[in-house]
Amino acid sequence: MAKRRRLLTDTDDNDPLSVLTNLFDVAMVFAVALMVALVTRFDMTEVFSKDDYTVVKNPGTEQMEIITKKGDKIEKYTPSQEQESSSNSRGKKVGIAYQLENGEIIYVPE
Repeated sequence: MAKRRRLLTDTDDNDPLSVLTNLFDVAMVFAVALMVALVTRFDMTEVFSKDDYTVVKNPGTEQMEIITKKGDKIEKYTPSQEQESSSNSRGKKVGIAYQLENGEIIYVPE
């Protein structure tokens, strides 16, 4: 009879740090849910796809960035005055292109 009473009263919840394990699990679930919500909210699902793409952030401003994904490699290019003056420059602005309502593109050199 004493053995049965000991089995009923013996619990594993004597560890006060067991609560932290549950809090860590809740925080991880919250973090994953937040990441999924942000990706779907800002339409960033192409980042996780296998397709190649190019994104231009802040076009026509000094903070312009060109982000290109080819396969598994993602490259970020930021044009600046320092890059234009160096011999290893990747490109520079040479003109402006306009697209008309009928789809025709007109290039205007500077």
